[in-house]
Amino acid sequence: QVQLVESGGGLVQPGGSLRLSCAASGRIVNINDMGWYRQAPGKERELVAVITSGGRTNYADSVKGRFTISRDNAKVYLQMNSLKPEDTAVYYCNAEVRAFYQNYRTYWGQGTQVTVSS
Repeated sequence: QVQLVESGGGLVQPGGSLRLSCAASGRIVNINDMGWYRQAPGKERELVAVITSGGRTNYADSVKGRFTISRDNAKVYLQMNSLKPEDTAVYYCNAEVRAFYQNYRTYWGQGTQVTVSS
C-alpha cells in the first residue's frame, strides 16, 4: 500500500513561517501531481498548491507570493511565509500515485494542523 505522511505543522505568530513536508512510501511505480490542500473549521477543503512531475506549479490566489511548493522524488514540501490568521487550517498532502499492479489513484495524508495566532 501507499502512504503519505505529513510533518511540520504547528503554532506560529502572524508574519511567521512554517515548512510542511510530506513523504510518500510504499510500492510506488510513479507519481504524477503532488499537492497541498487545506480545510478550515466550517469550510470545504480547498487547493493550496500543486506541482506536476515536470515541476510546473499552480497556487491558490490567496497564497501566491507567500507560499512555495517544491518536490524531491517522492517528497513534497510547502514553504509558507508571511502567514496570516486566515491560513489557519488542517493541511493535507495529496498525490496521484501508480503503485505496483495498480492504476493511478489519489492518496491523501492524515493532515497536519497549522495555527496562525498571536
